[in-house]
Amino acid sequence: MDKKLENNFGAKLSQPALRALAGAGIQNLEQLSRFSEKEIKDLHGVGPSGVVALKAALKAKGLSFKS
Repeated sequence: MDKKLENNFGAKLSQPALRALAGAGIQNLEQLSRFSEKEIKDLHGVGPSGVVALKAALKAKGLSFKS
């Protein structure tokens, strides 16, 4: 894959994190909010800084990780 993945998350994410989210079928913040923080942390390619950025992006849209 030579084309960069599109970032629909409103957060600065690494390419591995974007690939991990895409691989899990997560394409936007609304879909992301259906997952728990632990489920996202467990994805290979999503590190601690990615989780922090995603949490902030969710909060900015009035969303959060699933409890």
